[in-house]
Amino acid sequence: MIRVYEKRFDGRKFDELRPVKMKVDVVPSADGSAVVEIGNTKVIASVFGPKPLHPKHLQNPEKGILRCYYDMMSFSVPERKRPGPTRRSIEISMVMKNALASTLLLEEFPKAVVDVFVEVYEANAGTRCASITAASLALADAGVPMRDLVSAVAVGKVGGMIVLDLTKEEEDHPEGATDIPIAMVGRSGKITALQLDGAITKEELKKALELGKKGCSILYEMQRKALKAKYGVR
Repeated sequence: MIRVYEKRFDGRKFDELRPVKMKVDVVPSADGSAVVEIGNTKVIASVFGPKPLHPKHLQNPEKGILRCYYDMMSFSVPERKRPGPTRRSIEISMVMKNALASTLLLEEFPKAVVDVFVEVYEANAGTRCASITAASLALADAGVPMRDLVSAVAVGKVGGMIVLDLTKEEEDHPEGATDIPIAMVGRSGKITALQLDGAITKEELKKALELGKKGCSILYEMQRKALKAKYGVR
């Protein structure tokens, strides 16, 4: 018998985000940086550039290059992670790059590179989404020319219910869970990243996407608020 998910493990409503905190300009040595905390998932992003790309044969004479690096610190999960890149971190790095690249005006700095480093220092699901959100915020803090900010959140199906911002406990639900990370450009609502892990019907997917867009819109306003706070703008 399928157990219907009637009440979330942490008591939230099905369409409610976990508590969120954001702050920019947290790494003095970086050109731009940001910390994003979504529940017990916490990440820090640092941006270096635009800067000349070396060796020169890697340069693009028509536009700049975006490079993204995602990693989880060894102590970020209960079972210690081995240091160094993994297949998962390489895949998420690519997802981040694809989610962010279309919002950057890379043509304004040919032959240059922008490096984005994201470190997860506490993980409880949704690390790729928190990383995309933090990376976009750090890029804006660095003054990299952008069309708009990108925010991201995971939405999915748990015990037959469509929920926003899954936790690790929900991902491990006894009846299984469907996880759908989604990244969206703030004003236009354009989706720049969409993944799906699990089974879901067409109607459920439509509902999940609408809920994901709602969550991204909330995070987008928080990103704007974090940037304004740096300069004392209300």
